[in-house]
Amino acid sequence: MLDPHFLRENLDEVARVLKTRGYDLNKARFTELEDARSILQRATENLQAQRNSASKAIGAAKSRGEDASAMLKKAADLGKSLETQKAELDEVQAGLRELLSEMPNLPHESVPEGADENDNKELRKWGEPRDFSFKPRDHADLGANLGMDFDTAGELSGARFVVLRGDLARLHRALAQFMLDLHTREHGYTEANVPVLLKKEALFGTGQLPKFADDQFATADESPFFLAPTAEVPLTNFAAGKIFAPEELPLQLAAHTLCFRREAGSYGKDTRGMIRQHQFEKVELVHITRPDKSYEALEALTGHAEAALQKLELPYRVVALCSGDMGFSAAKTLDLEVWIPSQKKYREISSCSNCEAFQARRMQARWRNPERGRPEPLHTLNGSGVAVGRALVAVLENGQNEDGSVTLPAALAPYMDGRTSIDPPAPPEKSSGKSG
Repeated sequence: MLDPHFLRENLDEVARVLKTRGYDLNKARFTELEDARSILQRATENLQAQRNSASKAIGAAKSRGEDASAMLKKAADLGKSLETQKAELDEVQAGLRELLSEMPNLPHESVPEGADENDNKELRKWGEPRDFSFKPRDHADLGANLGMDFDTAGELSGARFVVLRGDLARLHRALAQFMLDLHTREHGYTEANVPVLLKKEALFGTGQLPKFADDQFATADESPFFLAPTAEVPLTNFAAGKIFAPEELPLQLAAHTLCFRREAGSYGKDTRGMIRQHQFEKVELVHITRPDKSYEALEALTGHAEAALQKLELPYRVVALCSGDMGFSAAKTLDLEVWIPSQKKYREISSCSNCEAFQARRMQARWRNPERGRPEPLHTLNGSGVAVGRALVAVLENGQNEDGSVTLPAALAPYMDGRTSIDPPAPPEKSSGKSG
């Protein structure tokens, strides 16, 4: 959530910047609500002061043995007026909170302006895409002989689900375990095992609600639980409602979870294979830090995700997202895009974002700034380290051989009993046609 004071003081500039994010700020509505809030707040504070003064006068009169009935009536009238004013103020403040909750974050000054992915800026590349001596197959075709089963998943759950069997199920598990071990052993993250059924307040805190309600799965209860769209939600909410001492920061948290998304806005996109699923898994990385350290943390977080791809020997590039392509809560996002041979292009496998104080204000997550001696919003960051299903896709496609086998990255050998490849099942032996 944006800082209301900053918004009041810089309304025109905020409206201009938010326009680059595709959001039209209703300045007239905000000004109307803000003017009403200002008037009602002054009136409420004035009535509160009058009631306090009246209470003191009543106490003084009673101590002198004087009749205080008239003052008591005046105090009661002031109390009624105060209740009315507070109710009106609460209504206006609720309207302001609703308006603020729908506004995306302001982009950092280093974010390129642009409308969509075509305006993103490539920062660097790592690795060279493999030069195949044969036409590479896509992962769905390749995986059909290795244990990737969309038909059974369709019977069980419908489109955008998959069943993995045998070596592919093992490889999928190995990837998640490898990433968790990498980030906890080498990058200093604390592993967490978190719920994937969450209260709506948790999704509000990280910015998925109310704006993106259509993309969430929820239970049918009167007060529903929401299925986690990403472990960013529970991990970041570890800080909700808390005030951290400086020495308690930073926190670096990692979790491997199931994730659930309706993909409401992606009709017709990536309908083949595992690129875009309703249920998928990620190893999520979250930083909770003091504001003056958050952009250092963004570089570190991005580097941690890059390390996973480098150890998996997967070519990738790092892209700075433009203002129009960033997620709702992000102030700056660096995407990691892995090379997919069958598509001959890079596809997103991790988004590393600094949300600055945007989520913290929604969650009331603060730290005590020793320079000012009072609690202030801290900064939150998140990124995939990385998406497990998309890593599986990339390992299969980049490591495929003409005979349908897949050569595995050396980093996965400890998680695959030392195996260096997975192979399709041997064809059944042909009968000789002779009877015994």
